[in-house]
Amino acid sequence: MYSLVAYSLWGLFPLYFKALTVSPLEVLAQRVLWSALFLSLVLSVRRDWAHLRARLDRRVWLASLLSATLLSVNWFVYIWAVHAGRVVDGSLGYFITPLVSVVLGVVLLKEALRPAQWFAIATAGAGVSWLTLQFGQLPWVALVLAATFGSYGALRKTSALGPLEGLALETFLMLPLALAYLAWLLSHGASGFAPGSLTLKILLLCAGPITAVPLVLFAAGARLIPLSLVGLLQYVSPTIQLLLGILVWHEPFNRARFIGYAVIWLALLIYSFDSLWLSRMRRERAGLVA
Repeated sequence: MYSLVAYSLWGLFPLYFKALTVSPLEVLAQRVLWSALFLSLVLSVRRDWAHLRARLDRRVWLASLLSATLLSVNWFVYIWAVHAGRVVDGSLGYFITPLVSVVLGVVLLKEALRPAQWFAIATAGAGVSWLTLQFGQLPWVALVLAATFGSYGALRKTSALGPLEGLALETFLMLPLALAYLAWLLSHGASGFAPGSLTLKILLLCAGPITAVPLVLFAAGARLIPLSLVGLLQYVSPTIQLLLGILVWHEPFNRARFIGYAVIWLALLIYSFDSLWLSRMRRERAGLVA
């Protein structure tokens, strides 16, 4: 339930960002500000400041700076996509993120792929190629989201920090730029927050818990269920986003786009069944050894 609620909340994010009537860049800056304040409060309540400081070294600082950069790009592109009426494109990015993570494992960690994984990646590539040919351009929103979040996940996988501490440090690193931009907006009378309605102010203030709570729920759930189930549940979020884009905001989803998405969904089915089969084989072997 923890994991399902986390992925469902992430899937509903477009509803939140659609309600923010300020520019995507200001939304990003406000999100960083209020996330930093909320996470500071959480770390204080949990008394985790000493634990965080004890783990800080040059390697952690550099890795966190890189992951913060990837996360800020991911957040901005996603917020922009929602504002631009491209929620469907954004959902595709999170559908293909697992396959991007597999490719990164090969490139960065020299991991060997099983035949089914190669076939899944090739199938997804065919789907992306189809969409490119049909619409005359790469689905760049989806590819940027998948590349940044997949790379971010690979960095966090090897990080010495836990999910909450890692996100806190990343937002602290983004905070100076966010504050500088918000100060510039205020000084030029271009801020959407100051003259905004009370509802808008409350929504922006909620950016902190809205960012952190799903992550905490996900971290709690991931400890209690098999990794293979986590892998299947991750498709809940982009599925909700896709349905919102089509059913609520009536974004275009014609036959050509459906064919491209269907090919990519086939790739995900191949990848998921292969992962489930491998997980089952490992459990059986563990039972035999025991």
